[in-house]
Parts: sequence; C-alpha cells; structure tokens
Amino acid sequence: MKTGAIDADWQRVMDFFKRNFTSGEEPSLDTVLFLIGVQELGKGFLDFSRDDKLNLMHIGVCSILEPYGYYRKTEVDKDGWPHYELRKALPPMDDKETELFYKKAVIDYFKRQDLI
Repeated sequence: MKTGAIDADWQRVMDFFKRNFTSGEEPSLDTVLFLIGVQELGKGFLDFSRDDKLNLMHIGVCSILEPYGYYRKTEVDKDGWPHYELRKALPPMDDKETELFYKKAVIDYFKRQDLI
C-alpha cells in the first residue's frame, strides 16, 4: 500500500473517531490501539488502571497484527481478558516505518470490521 493510500484511509479512520469518540480532535495512534483493545476486550468503557491501559494497548497491537501472522490468540482468561502468543518477530523497522506499518494494520482492522 502506497503512502498516499495509507494517508487517505488513515483519514477515514480519524474521521470515524472524530464522529464517534472525540470532540473533533484526532486521536493518537496509541489512543487508537487502546480503543481497539477496549473493543476486543468487549467490556465497554470502564475505569481502567494504568496497567490495564497498557495491557489494552497490547491487546490492540496483537489484534491488528494477528491477521498478518505475528500473534495468535491463545486463550481468554477467567476475567475475560484475551491472551496472545508471539508467532514471529516483526521485521526491523525504524520509528517511521513502524508507525506506517501499524497504521496500515489499523486500517485493515477497520475494513474487516466494516467501519470504514
């Protein structure tokens, strides 16, 4: 996917968030990953601890990278939290490449969910 296509699709993701979750501000990539984690947890918005928020971001990352074969959901624990195992390491990337890779994975996640 070319950078221009990523930019256009990323704007569609941002528009979705602006319409549904924010007061017109674009969320950061970390916020998007956190909200994907909340969605995957399936418990709605709760008062999460700092550790829970980090775990939710991790769930978001695992969820968007699972279709690419990087993670696999192994179980859901007794409290309803999904757990993943690393299947293969991410390729070496600099910060800019990592951001683009994650954005493409988020875009694909939103397309699979029929949200954009």
